[in-house]
Amino acid sequence: MYDLIIIGGGPAGLTAGIYAQRARLKTLLLEKEVVGGQIAVSDVIENYPGFPSISGAGLMEKFEQQARGFGLEIKLADVADIQDEGKQKIIKTSEGDLTTKAVIVATGAKPKRLGVPGEKEFTGKGVSYCATCDGPFFKGQQVLVVGGGDTAVKEAVYLSKIASKVYLAHRRDQLRAEKVIQEKALSTSNIEMVLSHVLKGIKGKTVVEKVVLQNLKDNSVRELDVEGVFVFVGINPTSDFVDVEKDEQGFIKTDQNMQTSVKGIFAAGDCRTTSLKQVATAVGDGAIAAFMAEKYIEELG
Repeated sequence: MYDLIIIGGGPAGLTAGIYAQRARLKTLLLEKEVVGGQIAVSDVIENYPGFPSISGAGLMEKFEQQARGFGLEIKLADVADIQDEGKQKIIKTSEGDLTTKAVIVATGAKPKRLGVPGEKEFTGKGVSYCATCDGPFFKGQQVLVVGGGDTAVKEAVYLSKIASKVYLAHRRDQLRAEKVIQEKALSTSNIEMVLSHVLKGIKGKTVVEKVVLQNLKDNSVRELDVEGVFVFVGINPTSDFVDVEKDEQGFIKTDQNMQTSVKGIFAAGDCRTTSLKQVATAVGDGAIAAFMAEKYIEELG
């Protein structure tokens, strides 16, 4: 039996792992895809203290090295269910069942889909949710970025270095991104803002060829010739496998100690209800969750 199993290998999970190892808890971290989480595909991070500018992959590599340096055991496995049996939890995974005294859910969130005609058909054929993954395929071409938050605007700036033209479409009449990020986009010559517009459809034969946009002010419709569509309109939590109290969007509810509605199950990072989803806040969550998990385990006796 483990003292603690951490589900998710992003910033929150790796931080929790570091703290758990320092507390000498018998700990296992489970990750179903790639250690580092969603942030690992981010081109550049400029707001994590101590690193004025670093790639997401570079920062997560340092997190992982530090966690492994403390002896954290990491395994690749997909978690299907967590069964609460009081003083122990049964973790149902693709690699078999595991038993632990406490659990930290740090599974993050995945990009939302728009659900417009052509989106599903052209995913991987011009439609993408990761600029750093797929941006290089659109060198010298025209692309559309959908969204107005930090991620959308940052990725538009990144794509402007590769594509010949970047259209940035947002349903509101002003962007929601941090002002410093907005300033970068607005000062980039090959980024064109298409505000108060929504994407209504994506067209093409075998790959993306054009998009249909609707102006929300006068309901007029226009088409743009683009080869790529990058969608950044929010995230959905990865929380289906755990039966705890959640908000209407599926984010896990916790108290200030990262404790969920089920004793011994904690949550940290983007999968929980929080006002800010950043590496810095995920790290704080992970540290608190591990500390409180240690206290919970001590109380079990």
